Amino acid sequence: MSQLIRQHGVSVIVLDPSYEELDDRALEESGGLLLTAATTTDPPRVVLDLSATNYIGSALIELLLRAWKRLSERGGTMVLCGVQPFCADVLRVTRLETLWQTFDTRDQAVEAVLGVAATSDHAGE
Repeated sequence: MSQLIRQHGVSVIVLDPSYEELDDRALEESGGLLLTAATTTDPPRVVLDLSATNYIGSALIELLLRAWKRLSERGGTMVLCGVQPFCADVLRVTRLETLWQTFDTRDQAVEAVLGVAATSDHAGE
């Protein structure tokens, strides 16, 4: 089961690897959690932890894009962490790595999101 964790005011979604088995229910659950967070989390900052994810297929790519769009419409941000080698290859080949920053660890990703928020909070001063 995927889980939502709050870390320093950032919503961290730890993706469950069970969707890799092409289990529609698991994918729907993970997707629902991600899309709900993208729509409702306040402030709109999401870190998606993919450290337990070894496969990215078209269904997950669609979820990532939908979540990113919802966050973008709210002036938010989404970054990825723990991206495994195959997943990094998929992001690179599809050129999606240009949409989301990736970080090795969850802590690095949270710090980066907080840094972006602090920078935008002081814009125009």
